[in-house]
Amino acid sequence: MKRLLFCVACAAGMFLIPDYASAQKQIVVHSEPSDATIYINGVNTNQKTPAIIGKQKGKSFTIGFKKEGYEDGKLLVVKAKQFNGKTEFPSELMGRLTPTPYKKDPTIVAGEANNMVSRDRPGQTALEGTIIRWFFDSDPRGARIFWRVVSSIPQIVKNTNESYLGTIPYEDTRSFNILGLTYENSRDVQIEIKVSKSGYEDQVKRFNVRQAIDQQEISSFFELVKKEQ
Repeated sequence: MKRLLFCVACAAGMFLIPDYASAQKQIVVHSEPSDATIYINGVNTNQKTPAIIGKQKGKSFTIGFKKEGYEDGKLLVVKAKQFNGKTEFPSELMGRLTPTPYKKDPTIVAGEANNMVSRDRPGQTALEGTIIRWFFDSDPRGARIFWRVVSSIPQIVKNTNESYLGTIPYEDTRSFNILGLTYENSRDVQIEIKVSKSGYEDQVKRFNVRQAIDQQEISSFFELVKKEQ
């Protein structure tokens, strides 16, 4: 019987993270997913899961969880009788968070929010069918104009090298067939326009893709500045 109890104690010790065994004065807090900020009775502890918090006073307390992209979670923790007969708080707590539901954008075609531009299905998204007017002018005219993709989500939409468009004044209609682009992530992607003319300083402007989609236009005027001799 003593050997059995010893084995059970060993198993419990293996389950707990080292130093958690003395958890009569501590509580181990987990969440799914992890890396959620922990709040106790509404106060930020500046700790993220998994973490150890001290035993709390009173008969109950609330523990909250906050993580970007997820609904806030909250648990009411109350004392309960333990196997040793004492009334204690649980030695471990688990909070399960729910992803924040997508809030429908009325400007996005139904079913197209996450429909991605890809090589496998070229031209199959409403995004690729959206025609954008591109118009650029400058003083003086005759400058060369280049464009490239600048992305804050390069793991999905890659940055690109410069591509030559033509000379100013420049006007065209183009669609956004940028690989990886969706209506939903277009806010994180920009079109960079560079204007270059011999004897003048290069000028660069950036345009948010989502804003360009809503306006159905990318346009600007460049006042070129001569290089200092």
